[in-house]
Formats: sequence, C-alpha cells, structure tokens
Amino acid sequence: MKTSKYFIFFALFLTVLSCKTSQISSPKPIFPIPTSDQLAWHELETYAFIHFTTNTFTGKEWGYGDESPSIFNPTDMDVDSWIKTIKDAGLKAVILTCKHHDGFVLWPSKFTSHSVAASPYKNGKGDVVKEVSEACKKYGLKFGVYLSPWDRNRADYGTPSYVEYYRNQLKELFAAYGPVFEMWFDGANGGDGYYGGSKETRKINGKTFYDWPKTIDLVRGLEPKILFFSDAGPEIRWVGNERGLAGRTNWNNISRDTLYAGKAGIEGVLNTGHENGKDWVPAEVDVSIRPGWFYHAEEDSKVKTPEQLFEIYLTSVGRGSNLLLNIPPDRRGLIHEIDATYLLAWKKLINEKFSNNLAKGAKVSVSSKFSNKQKPENLIDDNTKTYWAAAEGYKNASVVLDFGKKQVINFVELQEFITLGQRVKSFSIEIWDGNNWKEAAIETTIGYKRIIKIKETQTQKIRININDSKAEVILSEIRVW
Repeated sequence: MKTSKYFIFFALFLTVLSCKTSQISSPKPIFPIPTSDQLAWHELETYAFIHFTTNTFTGKEWGYGDESPSIFNPTDMDVDSWIKTIKDAGLKAVILTCKHHDGFVLWPSKFTSHSVAASPYKNGKGDVVKEVSEACKKYGLKFGVYLSPWDRNRADYGTPSYVEYYRNQLKELFAAYGPVFEMWFDGANGGDGYYGGSKETRKINGKTFYDWPKTIDLVRGLEPKILFFSDAGPEIRWVGNERGLAGRTNWNNISRDTLYAGKAGIEGVLNTGHENGKDWVPAEVDVSIRPGWFYHAEEDSKVKTPEQLFEIYLTSVGRGSNLLLNIPPDRRGLIHEIDATYLLAWKKLINEKFSNNLAKGAKVSVSSKFSNKQKPENLIDDNTKTYWAAAEGYKNASVVLDFGKKQVINFVELQEFITLGQRVKSFSIEIWDGNNWKEAAIETTIGYKRIIKIKETQTQKIRININDSKAEVILSEIRVW
C-alpha cells in the first residue's frame, strides 16, 4: 500500500511538472491577435473588385442618380468569362459593386424600381448579383458585396427611412446570394445628387447617421463569419490610398474607437497602422487596373501592364496587406481583351519570379530558440502553421541560410506567425560576399508576409537579423527566390 501511494504521488508530481513545462514550451501571444476568420482572409492575399453599373454606359465615375435604367444594356454579357479570367489570374475571391453612389442596383430589389429589373438587360429578367455569385461558386472563388451607403437617387437620403431602406436591401442580398465572405462600405457619404428630383446637396454625419453598429449586427446575424471592410473595419481597414501602396511600416493594429468611415485626416494611420493599436484590423489595398474604377474606352491604352501589376503586388501583398484589384467589365459585358491579357501575363510573371525557392534545401542556423518544439527547420518547411521562436524574452535574433553553393537571389520573403500577434519592429538582410557580411536591406515590420526585393546577386549565404521586436521573435517561414 505504501509503495502504491508513493507511485501515485510521483505520478502526480510528474503530471504537474509536465503541465508547468508545457506552459512554457510555447511563447505567449502578444495582443491583439487575429480571429480564425481573419487568418483565413490573410491567406487569400489577392482578389478582384468588379465595378459595373450605369456609369459603364454614361462614361462617369460617380453617377448623379438621375440615370435612366434603360441605358444599362450590355450587348454580349458573359459573367462566366469574368470569373474564369479572374480565377486563371490567380485571384481567390470577387467583391461585386451591387450598388454604387448613383443608387442603381444590380439585382431585382423589391424596395426600388431603380434597378436592373427596369433595364433592357434580359428584358428586365436579369440578376447580375445572382450570376456573379453562382459563377464564383462554380469556379471556387469566395463572393463579397459592396453596397454604397450613399445614394444620390433616393429622395429620402439623409432621413431615418433611408437607413431602413439600406438595411432592407442588405437583408435581400444576404438572404438570396450567400455565402458572403466580405462586406465593403466606404466613406463617400453625402454631397450633391438628384435625390428623386430635388437636385441638391445633402450632408450627413458619417459617424452617427447610419448607426453602423446596429447595421453590422444585423448583417452578422445573417452571415456570422462575414468580415467588414471600411476605414475603421471592424475587421479590415482601408490602406489610405488607391494607388496600390501599403506602408513600408505596416502594423495590423489600430484602435477602432478613434476612427470611422469618412473621417478626415486619418489616411496616415490607415496606411501604417499603429504599433500599440488595440484591435487587429489589417489593411486591404484597393486599386484599379485602369485609371478609373469603371470601364472607359479612352483608357484602353492606360491599362496597368503586367510589370506595373507586379510592382503593386510587391507594395501590397509584399508589405503584409491583401490586394483588391479592380477589373471593370466593358459595355459589352466582358472583361476587355487588353485587361484579360495583362492579368494572365501578370500571373505568369509572379510564377516566374517565385518558382524556385532556394531556402528549401538550405542549412538553417539560428542565434537561439525558445524550446525544442520550435525547430529552425520549421522556417523552411513550407508550412505556415509551424514556426521558430527565439529564446524567451529575446527581442533580437538572427537566422542564417546556407545554400551550400553560390546562388543568384533577388527576393527574400518572410512571414511572422501572426496567430501569436505581430511583433517585429525592425530587421535587416545581409549577403555573404565570401569574406564578410554586406547589408542588402533595412526594413521595419513583417506581419503576415513581407517580400523584400534586393539587388540581384550571387551568394552562398544570407542572414536575417531581427533588430527589434515587441517580444521574443517568432517567424513561420523564410523563402528565397
């Protein structure tokens, strides 16, 4: 009996010791951290925006609201070809502009006559939202919606009844066309418009008029896993410009309670985020393949080239943000041949640049590690669910990759294990010249992904130095191209 008690006590001791050890075998998270749905959003990286409405046929960017639905009449509409081209270009989702500021809606809404049902398209029986949603399902792309909060057509815009109208249309969209992964709304709210014939300027308080918390709760009740984009999120923020540029310093953190859609003077913090922000609200980079958001024939010679799109990829995805690339159909109802050709050439260019990961066969050495669980080899296993961590409390660290022989390198790609928060504040990359380390790049944040373009050079070894971090350094992947 005594022996039995001894062994029971010893087993309990080992259990407690094991629990204590397991508690320190992994680093603690640094808050804020992303939700599981935000993590899935980060992994999308690139997707398409589609702007298509009466503006396509009037040549305007912002319709005034007095456009007749009869002008919406694509001659050779083929939504299936849109989505196939987008899929072939490597994009993983589509956000459709279901209503722009002019108020014309692309589905047969029972709440307004200013819709596709009043147009010649399919003799008034068309439903563009349904066509896009179903094509996305066919090609395995996620589907999102943009419903402009501003409406230059509605006579009641600026009154409480308009907010009810807006919410009723959201109910229609989410009941009939889901699942919807992202809802997009912006800060273009109020100004001159047709407003049912009054032709006047109306101002609203963007912070309070829409009662966004109630609207967001309404939509989340219909689509629990949805993510909301606006200047302030709540899940995804605007990057602060429409040029395709995330900040070279790009924190996923902001404090939502200090911002709202349309608030003036916040472009800077939206572009860079804030190191000490309280909420995880990563940036989305929205930019058009053309100068405008809608198709205009006079811009056919101004479509962004594959090389320009590649540079935008580096300043968006390559800086830890997602790229929302606008691809506007033309008056035929097709993605123009120039746009389609450039998109596919862009995808080919990305594949060529990032086809041979030299890190895969490299020998990895690190300055320290948190525990045996966080092996240095985790950095090159092509698995973002594993990671290496520096020793507890070490806010600086270094990683050396030895390729075994000289290799030509041009890009270095780094990923933090953001499940435990964003940490790195500054880092540098060095190249071994055979005798000494030579600095090739100095940067700040990493986040979900950072791609650093360096001068093409031959070397056998590179060293990544994390010079400062909010807590012990944690990286999930290093790739070298």
